[in-house]
Amino acid sequence: MQITPLNPEDPLSLGDFELLGRIGQGGMGQVFLGESPGGEPAAVKVIKPSVVDSESRQRFAQEIEVLKTIWGPRIAAFLGADAEAEQPWLATEHVDGPDLARHVKTHGPLPSVLTAALGAVLAEALSAVHTQGLLHRDLKPANVLLGPNGPKIIDFGLAAFTESHVSLTAPHQVVGTPICMAPEQAAGVKPLTSAVDVYALGALLLFAATGHYPHEAATPYMVFHLVTDPGTAPDLSGAPGELLPLLTGMLAQAAGDRPSLTDVVQQCRSVIEAQGMKIAQARRRLTTHTAGQWHKAAPANDSPTLPQPAPTTAAPDTDTAPKTDTALDTDSAPAAQDTPVPPVSSAPAPSPTVVETVPGLTSPAAQDSPDLAPPARRDPSEDSPREHPAPGRPPTASRRPKEGTPTLRHSLQARRTAERLRAAYAAKAPF
Repeated sequence: MQITPLNPEDPLSLGDFELLGRIGQGGMGQVFLGESPGGEPAAVKVIKPSVVDSESRQRFAQEIEVLKTIWGPRIAAFLGADAEAEQPWLATEHVDGPDLARHVKTHGPLPSVLTAALGAVLAEALSAVHTQGLLHRDLKPANVLLGPNGPKIIDFGLAAFTESHVSLTAPHQVVGTPICMAPEQAAGVKPLTSAVDVYALGALLLFAATGHYPHEAATPYMVFHLVTDPGTAPDLSGAPGELLPLLTGMLAQAAGDRPSLTDVVQQCRSVIEAQGMKIAQARRRLTTHTAGQWHKAAPANDSPTLPQPAPTTAAPDTDTAPKTDTALDTDSAPAAQDTPVPPVSSAPAPSPTVVETVPGLTSPAAQDSPDLAPPARRDPSEDSPREHPAPGRPPTASRRPKEGTPTLRHSLQARRTAERLRAAYAAKAPF
């Protein structure tokens, strides 16, 4: 989803993060592009004011506590949060790149060796998450971002402690996205095991290699029926022969018939080595392939840039970039399959499916990476390199400014952009 300007009613800052634009939304919240005082870009998720209640705050607080326990080089880092704020918010690392669904739609399926490299990377990352006593439970192409340093997993809003006696969902409630959901998860079996993430990873790899999912139908409910039907085998058409044994095992109907994540890594290595390549080489080629195609049309830039608004009647600003927008469409295909069952509240966004009961707060599929257009010219203040935090650093506690404290503007370029966007909206506003 392309980056869009802030609406007049949007906050200008949350905690220490200045908000620069919108990068997506879900049924229960909005995600903004933010910037820390040091210039670090962040994806800042906010619960919509219309759904802020004690239940949504509790679920949001649970999501924050889960994210604080997750770390690793393939996981988007937790940067800060405040579940008690008037508008509860959560900030995570912003990954400059498309999600897997968008990449495959735009550039086509990955070659088998790169699909195997992706499988090894993600299986290893999920294995580390499982070691921390957690399951993802909603792994899908939209939740894997292909950044300049390799793929990263996002959106652990449905993650649950595997040994916890406190469930994040009510009895008979099924949460997840049907196109990548394991049969036992779709059937509401509890407790879930690590096999659900193995199945989801298999569905994701099938999509990466072929552009389609194991089960597709006109509606999400029909997909649920296909997934849970033991007599309906997953559609593996188009899958490369060298990946068929791996995908067949990962998409097995019975959880006990699926390989462990350690086995998945080894099978992916075997596919790569059979083609005369080392695993490290394949991983580098994967990143070069995805990042190269994503940034082919424009030079790399170290900071996200908002699309420029249309010219207004105000005097032209000769010290700003041309007002152009080169963002691409981000809808993932097939649309009907990657759109989960809408919650009872009729929220319009692609959030995880909740069936049979009204959901609590779910993480929006809104962290789909924006297509960021680099500026034509840079402000001198942006010339110095930025420091990036280590992937495994401890979470940074959020700090809210005291009442009456002036809001900091962290870069001259951000301030000018915000002023132009507000002017453009004011010119078009009916009031």
